[in-house]
Amino acid sequence: MKALTHAIATFFWVGHLRPAPGTWGSLAALPVGYGIAHYTGFWGLAVATLTAFALGLWATAEETRGRADHDPSEIVIDEVAGQWIALFPVVYGATMMGAELYRLWPGWVAAFVFFRLFDITKPWLVGWADRRGDALGVMLDDVIAGVFAALVVVALAALAHGVLM
Repeated sequence: MKALTHAIATFFWVGHLRPAPGTWGSLAALPVGYGIAHYTGFWGLAVATLTAFALGLWATAEETRGRADHDPSEIVIDEVAGQWIALFPVVYGATMMGAELYRLWPGWVAAFVFFRLFDITKPWLVGWADRRGDALGVMLDDVIAGVFAALVVVALAALAHGVLM
């Protein structure tokens, strides 16, 4: 069981890459998320995100049980879930418009950059969730960072398409 929880928590050992395992986790989430969205669309990515969150919560609780460090750097399943949330507007927009996912590459870049920014700086609710000190906090801070990044992606898309002008 320990091997399974470790594989999930580290997103199949990506969390052991150095330096910056969280960034590696977010980067690994991009092609996997692309594949999921390509074959299943927005709703498939949404289901995959909920699944990653639920499995990540369980695996993180098991991996940190009895440890002083509630958020070890090798646990990156939280980054995967948060990164996929940041991609929701891009994938939803592509799905609704019947556009190829790769054509919205600026949105993919923005989702990655802003997710990492919010995850690293931990503003407002992201920091609040991180300070919980439990498995839910580990997962929740990245979910909130993903939501913040998704909102920025929406605003940038609106700006790029002249909606806010």
